[in-house]
Amino acid sequence: MNIPEADLARLNECRHHAPHDFYGWHDGTVLTRRPGAEKVELVTETAVHEMNAVGHDLWESALDQEQDYRFRVTYPGQAPVEVADGYRFLPTASTFDLHLISEGRHERLWEVLGANLHSYDTHLGRVEGVSFAVWAPNAKGVAVVGDFNGWNPAQSPMRCLGATGVWELFVPGIGPGERYKFAIQTADGRRIDKADPMAKQTIAPPETVSVVMANDYEWNDSAWMDARNGNLDVPMSIYELHVGSWKQGADYNRLRAELIDYVLEHGFTHVELLPVAEHPFGGSWGYQVSGYYAPSARWGCPDELRALIDALHNAGIGVLIDWVPAHFPKDEFALGRFDGQALYEHPDPRRGEQADWGTYVFDFGRNEVRNFLVANALYWAEEFHVDGLRVDAVASMLYLDYSREVWLPNQYGGRENLEAVQFLQETNATLQRLHPGVLTIAEESTSWPGVTAPTSEDGLGFSLKWNMGWMNDTLEYFKHEPIYRQHHHGELTFSMVYAYSERYVLPFSHDEVVHGKGSLWTRMPGDDWNKAAGLRALYGYMFSHPGKNLLFMGQEFGQVAEWNESSSVDWANLEGWGGEWHRGIKRLVRDINAVYKNTPALWSQDFTQDGFQWVKADDSNNNVLGYVRYGNDGSALLAVCNFSGNSIPNYHLWLPRDGAWEMVLNTDDAVYEGAGNALPIKVHSASNSAELHLPANSVQWYRFVG
Repeated sequence: MNIPEADLARLNECRHHAPHDFYGWHDGTVLTRRPGAEKVELVTETAVHEMNAVGHDLWESALDQEQDYRFRVTYPGQAPVEVADGYRFLPTASTFDLHLISEGRHERLWEVLGANLHSYDTHLGRVEGVSFAVWAPNAKGVAVVGDFNGWNPAQSPMRCLGATGVWELFVPGIGPGERYKFAIQTADGRRIDKADPMAKQTIAPPETVSVVMANDYEWNDSAWMDARNGNLDVPMSIYELHVGSWKQGADYNRLRAELIDYVLEHGFTHVELLPVAEHPFGGSWGYQVSGYYAPSARWGCPDELRALIDALHNAGIGVLIDWVPAHFPKDEFALGRFDGQALYEHPDPRRGEQADWGTYVFDFGRNEVRNFLVANALYWAEEFHVDGLRVDAVASMLYLDYSREVWLPNQYGGRENLEAVQFLQETNATLQRLHPGVLTIAEESTSWPGVTAPTSEDGLGFSLKWNMGWMNDTLEYFKHEPIYRQHHHGELTFSMVYAYSERYVLPFSHDEVVHGKGSLWTRMPGDDWNKAAGLRALYGYMFSHPGKNLLFMGQEFGQVAEWNESSSVDWANLEGWGGEWHRGIKRLVRDINAVYKNTPALWSQDFTQDGFQWVKADDSNNNVLGYVRYGNDGSALLAVCNFSGNSIPNYHLWLPRDGAWEMVLNTDDAVYEGAGNALPIKVHSASNSAELHLPANSVQWYRFVG
């Protein structure tokens, strides 16, 4: 074949956009590049032709008519191997796929881009291999490199499919487990090797290679999936955890063996996993993602994560994962400057960088980038059966001036990131359309309106929002010595001013026990007795307040130390002298969850004022709160909180219903290592009031029994 010098130079330097125009069969000649081969033969149905070395590792043979063939390649000191020619097959990405990608509307992007198993039936038999495709519109050339070609880009250059910027190649003879990267020739003449943005499997860090994955996992959670409907008038008690530090050295398999029983024992309805997507730096806890489609190999393979989720579902436990579409790290092997220029990130650093975190910010206005993220949300729902995504750092996405001294306004001169708003709305609407049972939960720390309002009403469309205001006010109140709390009473009552402006989760998350903040235990004032009593009262208040509930691992027993991702939860706190306080808290959380799940008044009307009534809101002198929660079945539960340091005998409280009220929980009970001196409620029918004994630093729950 007579290759023009300019094309030959570009082929030799892996800078050609169309290697398929020369490799394979063309006009009576077959051409292949086989670096390091000492002999190459062309095998057809009827003959074997010895190919001629024509320089630059190229081998050529005449073949009058286009037909099926194989290469028989001999390398020094090795037996011959017979392989198909990947350059004779049509693209695995259809024109419709490319159209959807360019418009940002491909809802199964992971089946087209990345590495996907593929096969062709030919006259000489089935050809099995891997279809590689990557979006790199600024590249001058792209090749796939891996163990299968000695990491030599010259052997496997890819073709660019029109103006889409998608590069594609089918590589026959390889399959699951193959390690690979994309070698990209940039516009300024550099070669950069990049992990696959769509990789479904990786090697554990510090390795940075991608891995071809076969997804043949057989799910056994059809009953759970069929019943899942996204209804929020249900109990939600979420146990948040970091996979690697729940128990040091834990992985997906160990969690399957040990976590499920623990969650069931303590009555949690859901687990929320800190980001499980691959990330280069363990100290980011997963919040700086390099592989959005790959579960972190630190803790096992993708199918082991699937097996964990499957087992949790079969135990009746929902699974939420943290998802990080706000930003990504600058590591050279990953998304940053992917094809030599800003691609996934916004090109203007006033929008494209988050200085506080040393990361890049996604270009939400670019179709292909938005598609990458929306499809990723769908991927976790579709391929891993997750029940919800907790979306991290939403405020940083919504505001162009978020933690920036210099920022670029939107087209109207405002601070709102209109492209990010559109992206969040599209993600939520698409998930709800295709997976209506999957929840999205916003970690949004400002008063942005309509976070949980439907997108049809110009809201962001989230299912739930973390109530950061409630969390901050509550912890601020509880850190004070009881004698001073009377001056901070409004920090507790204020939450009811806005409790129904959104659908809220009440979070005591990992963020509250890191970076020198201390643990919840250390924030409680006083000695160990009072710290334990304070935490028990905090949980009694939390689980009776409108909203769903979230506790980070270790908080269920009042871990003393701040969380450290490099060590286990401090299970030793539960042992020996002093462990009784933590055992008491642990039992209380178990009992709270049991009562909570069986009491519709505590969860069936979390998002309507019909579910709440004050009976005592203004007793700041005694640090007392009283309120009733109502269920949509007509049930009622009275919560009475005494956050003072003194017991209050004969406390009179108006009741909205005349009849018997039965105590179902007392955080000061002796079984929780409290004083155990609460007395039964006395109801005065004539005055519709009750007389109670309120132990110091305690919460009592009473169920109306008529």
